[in-house]
Amino acid sequence: MLRRAIFPARPSLSSGLARASPSLGVSSTEFRGYSSSNVKLRPKTRIGVFFTRFHDKPGIASDVLAVLKKYHLQLTHLESKLYNYSFDGATIEFDIDGVVGTNPRIEEALKHIRSLGVQAEVRPPIPVPWFPSTRKEIDLCVEDVIGAGAGGLVDQDHPGFNDKEYMKRREEITSIANGYREGDGRIPRLEYTAEEVRVWKAVYEKLEGCHARWACEEFNEVLPELKAEAGYGPNQIPQLNDISEYLSSKTGFRLRPVCGLLSARDFLNALAFRTFCSTQYIRHGGNPFYTPEPDVCHELIGHVPLLADPHFAEFTQKVGLASLGASDEAIARLASIYWFTVEFGLVRSTMKPTDPDDTGVRVMGAGILSSFGEMEWSAARRPSDECREMGSIARDYPDMRNPIIEKFDPKVAAEKPYPITTYQPTYFIGESLREMKDLISDYCDTIDRPFHPVYDPITGIVNPSRHVERLDRTSTAADQAEKQKAYFASLKP
Repeated sequence: MLRRAIFPARPSLSSGLARASPSLGVSSTEFRGYSSSNVKLRPKTRIGVFFTRFHDKPGIASDVLAVLKKYHLQLTHLESKLYNYSFDGATIEFDIDGVVGTNPRIEEALKHIRSLGVQAEVRPPIPVPWFPSTRKEIDLCVEDVIGAGAGGLVDQDHPGFNDKEYMKRREEITSIANGYREGDGRIPRLEYTAEEVRVWKAVYEKLEGCHARWACEEFNEVLPELKAEAGYGPNQIPQLNDISEYLSSKTGFRLRPVCGLLSARDFLNALAFRTFCSTQYIRHGGNPFYTPEPDVCHELIGHVPLLADPHFAEFTQKVGLASLGASDEAIARLASIYWFTVEFGLVRSTMKPTDPDDTGVRVMGAGILSSFGEMEWSAARRPSDECREMGSIARDYPDMRNPIIEKFDPKVAAEKPYPITTYQPTYFIGESLREMKDLISDYCDTIDRPFHPVYDPITGIVNPSRHVERLDRTSTAADQAEKQKAYFASLKP
């Protein structure tokens, strides 16, 4: 039975993201515990000011802030609340650029604030999960892959598991990805074999007609440019470096080669820097229309075109920025939103349908765009029985003739469970990419988080709005690999 690519399980089960690549058990380096002290964040000072009921009078907060202006101190964060949830007084807490001891103006400002009759204290940094603050630190996000050291692919039922030549080729491509570092410049070119090009050609030509019929307008509009500037076409596999240069000129996104499945946190963190982690290997040629993992067909045909669209690129980065320093629970919700949009999202057509069989539903998700069967299932008015069989819908949902399509709401999508080995029974649809961008941006702004990341597109540096301390970087790859293994074992009779 032809199935779509199998993706990692829901965030609570494994990584929760249709991402970066397979669990190929080859890594150029062992995972190294990383201390956040190696790279310093921009220095800040966190100050708390407490007003008793006797000093809490109209205008006192503005008096405190006037002191910061007087001493030319840059405010990066400000909040107010009742002191310990009581009615005895209130506090304001703010963060400013600079550090006590190296900036005498901060000490003078503290003395001045205390002279107003209020208590003021320097507070310790807020501990947060490790996150990259520079593009260079993305090297650490891709260093540890799920399944590294396992000695092979995700599972022994992978089509190429017993193919020694295929496995050897995968190891060659893995070593190239492992050797790449931020700052190296051009991504190494791969000389794809005739067999690999044959597989690419079969997939490319099979999907081409489906894209013309069901892909969103923004996807189809960029294809001519990709053909002209990045080498797209059936007769060659495009090179990551050519595509990366093209995307950079359009939206500032770049591709980064990776060798294995990244955790949801690591993959989303890279998106914050408009960096998309991409595989370079291709599926096994035994069946070009089946893969149990994302490969170069999924990445380049499914993901890349829409990364050239400004609205799509913006909300993709917004999800990445929201993941920096976020809690595990927030990461799981963001990964689900990513699943139902970037991987399996739908959007309304911008043109009024003239064909009675045209539902007006268009595909924007890469998981669908790289699967001819799921394009039909998600967007056709009457999906064929063959299509339902291919995606295991007939088996798991025998009475379902069409998928359930709900209006996109990120709050609902964040909590929605989903299957990972069949076509989706439920999709979310947006009125436009612009609307989805706005909805996702609004959702990300509501996430309860200890700081807000401020991204500088010129330097590629993220500065947190607050005085935070990144905890030492730790790996969850081994734990996630065990959960993934247990999940797939549970599917077998």
